Amino acid sequence: MDAAAHVTGKARAAKAAARALALASTRTKDEALQQMARGLEEKTAAIIEANRGDLERGRAAGLTRAFLDRLTLTEARIAEMATGLRQIAALPDPVGETVDAWRRPNGLEISRVRVPLGVVGFIYESRPNVTADAAGLCLKSGNAVLLRGGSEALDSNTAITQVLARAVEKTGLPAEAVQVLDTADRAAVMSMLTLDRYIDLIIPRGGEEFVRLVAEKATVPVLKHDRGLCHVYVDESADLEMAAAIVVNAKAQRVSVCNSAETLLVHAAVAEGFLPAAAVRLQAAGVELRGCERTRALVPAARPAAESDWDTEYLDYILAVRVVASFEEAVDHIRRHGSGLAEAIVTSDLRRARRFTQEIDAAAVVVNASTRLVDGSQFGMGAEMGISTSRLHARGPVGVRELTTTKFVVMGDGQVRE
Repeated sequence: MDAAAHVTGKARAAKAAARALALASTRTKDEALQQMARGLEEKTAAIIEANRGDLERGRAAGLTRAFLDRLTLTEARIAEMATGLRQIAALPDPVGETVDAWRRPNGLEISRVRVPLGVVGFIYESRPNVTADAAGLCLKSGNAVLLRGGSEALDSNTAITQVLARAVEKTGLPAEAVQVLDTADRAAVMSMLTLDRYIDLIIPRGGEEFVRLVAEKATVPVLKHDRGLCHVYVDESADLEMAAAIVVNAKAQRVSVCNSAETLLVHAAVAEGFLPAAAVRLQAAGVELRGCERTRALVPAARPAAESDWDTEYLDYILAVRVVASFEEAVDHIRRHGSGLAEAIVTSDLRRARRFTQEIDAAAVVVNASTRLVDGSQFGMGAEMGISTSRLHARGPVGVRELTTTKFVVMGDGQVRE
């Protein structure tokens, strides 16, 4: 079977499954999520074995350390996947929620109610743990999901999806509610992008060029998860000990994810008192610094920063550092180089903090905390499909509520338009 026929068959089955899911009770969906979690725990060894094959091929292909980290599954990570599914089960069901309601003078009663999107096509790279998050979020919100992970994680994603689909089927829901495109053929992705008859939303999660390609080729609506070029700005009034802890966490807690910091901006008034000590802590965490001239005067071990460093999402143990003369210069730098995902300021000045939240245009603006906290689970939303940098229809972490749309329900007793 060629790629187009393969994808069309799965998408058609997903559309049928979505109709059943849209009518499923909260209790049934939550039981499916619990079964999915138990399935992962019971099949941990088989999933790790499948992942081992992906890792061996990845090493042979020369994948970077950061890429291999994203690809790796361990018992602990699979346990986290199961925990994430149980957390999703504990969330309120958004389907059927009345967003608002009103009565017209003619007696019409109008309400706006949350409903599932239908079929979500999720295209993502490397991190196979995302497979369970996406499946769980879509099921809870009443959507079928068609998964297409990166070819480097094909065996891992196939093994995980088989476990999840069998678990869903145990509750009487269709197994086709959770499907994976189990082919490395790139033509499958291109076919997926144009199946607007069956797929209602595409969510691409990967590199900037990949996301742009999806947006250009798709006839299905696209919710972009673009690159994460995040900044931490240390203001002149910052608590420097707090600032150092935030910067180290934002950069080094996990470098291979989109909400890790890639650039540090430091106000010139505190650079001398902050940068040398912060550099020691960053270097102890294994971070390579690339700095402007003023940074290198204070931290001689830093490599010179090229202009391209301000626009690079490293996803590695590298941090670009720039000393700025003013708050305005920091804001200007972020506007020119940021990706609109998450930006942070460390400051003791409330007015400065408010200005930052007003003047910085990003999905999340953080005051006195790490950019690593910009995450669905950290926000109390359960897992997430990703962090949307789109403005429509959802922005920021995409959880169960963001995977719904609304419809109007109009109740009358014979009204007609005059």
